[in-house]
Amino acid sequence: MINYETYAKIGALTRQGLTPSQIASDCGLDERTVRLWQGQAAYQPRRSPAKTGKLDAHRQSIVRHLAEHPYSATQLLNKLREDGYTGGYGILKNMVRQLRPPRHEAYLSLAFGPGECAQVDWGNAGTLLVDGARRRLSFFVMVLCHSRMMYLEFTLLERQEQFLECHQNAFLRFGGVPRRVMVDNLKSAVLSHPRGMPAVYHPRYLDFAAHYGFEIRACQPRRANEKGRVENGVGYVKKNFLAGLELTSLAAVQAAGRAWADQVANRRLHAATRRRPDELFAGECLQPLPASGVYDTGAERDAVATSLFRVHFDGNRYSVPARHAGTRVSLRASIGRVLIYSRDRELIATHARTYGRGCDITDPDHGCELVRQRRQARDQHTLKCFLSLCGESAEYYRQLSERRANAFEHVRRIAALAEIYGQEKTARAIRDAIEFSAYSSEYVTNLLEQRGRLKPEPGILHVTRGADLLELDLPETDLSIYEKGNDIR
Repeated sequence: MINYETYAKIGALTRQGLTPSQIASDCGLDERTVRLWQGQAAYQPRRSPAKTGKLDAHRQSIVRHLAEHPYSATQLLNKLREDGYTGGYGILKNMVRQLRPPRHEAYLSLAFGPGECAQVDWGNAGTLLVDGARRRLSFFVMVLCHSRMMYLEFTLLERQEQFLECHQNAFLRFGGVPRRVMVDNLKSAVLSHPRGMPAVYHPRYLDFAAHYGFEIRACQPRRANEKGRVENGVGYVKKNFLAGLELTSLAAVQAAGRAWADQVANRRLHAATRRRPDELFAGECLQPLPASGVYDTGAERDAVATSLFRVHFDGNRYSVPARHAGTRVSLRASIGRVLIYSRDRELIATHARTYGRGCDITDPDHGCELVRQRRQARDQHTLKCFLSLCGESAEYYRQLSERRANAFEHVRRIAALAEIYGQEKTARAIRDAIEFSAYSSEYVTNLLEQRGRLKPEPGILHVTRGADLLELDLPETDLSIYEKGNDIR
């Protein structure tokens, strides 16, 4: 079998007057092949005669079964075995593939009026190092279906508090609320959605929707095409903004993302509308924001304060007042704050939320009460030690309280002197101070220091050098002076 190009070449060489032998040599063919194709009026490739196989007798049966139901090749094999089919599974699978080619699903292009609908979705932007911990970086996208106006916000979590607060920030950014919001079946919005049945929405999301006055619309399971505008928006963020971007910090990528959305995404010529989103946005008929103000998007959780007056949340520790140690508390977390309430709903702690791991976030005032309690206990112990020095200690303390404004400071110093010089010497100094009416820690200190400096009485002289070093040459004693003295008497 030759191809059409070779057939055309044989015809051209024939018309030039070349012999079949010359043409065969030029084309690298057998001379008989050249003669065969010279006798053909047109190029007609030879087809091998169809081979009859074991499935030929069952072809009509296979077609009938596939028309009744989209059976698999395995199911058809069992049915054909009953009809006497003795072939294998492979040839049956190939025939089923030919008789039932894959179908490509078609979609309708949806049209939305101004302010009618918005679509939301999450996207993954990789990871980010935050306070020494590696965190997943996500981004939230809301697209207004009519104008294709986009809102973009980056977060470190995809929990419900982030989901609701991103909604709220988008509404504030747009200056209004669409009448309907389309979501997929994420757990922050949809609790369950059986195929062909209505979706069961999360109560917090329903309450949030009632506050802002929009209707929730969930896509059918595994039907992401129903919110294709935001799906395209997520892909556009990844390809146009995130591609090649160095992620340094959440604040930096947040600022860069908002600038990109305002200056690039919402000012581009959109491929579908052939208009700029910011121009079409002027015609969006959004509902006004509620007069009752913003919604509290924080998620509430129960917790127990430890003996170190800390509450564990999201891998970190947040302090509460020391008096709440060991008690049950309620924690309310939003994107930027952590609020902690007591059992009676009293706000006892407010902290900035951190997204690191193993961080200890404390308020210095929370331990002050415990420090005061510990200080009072130490003062009581110090006074007890002072009064136990001697029987006169109580009288000395009474006189100190009457004469000194900072009497307890003197007591603390004298108790410390007892640890240095001993209780007996300190007690003696206190008695001496009372005798001289000297009521101060300085006087007791001087007494103890002076007595500590007294030298011991001299003892017997011990010669430490050798006797040979003490052999001295002394002159003989003159005794005549005594004789002169006797003469005088």
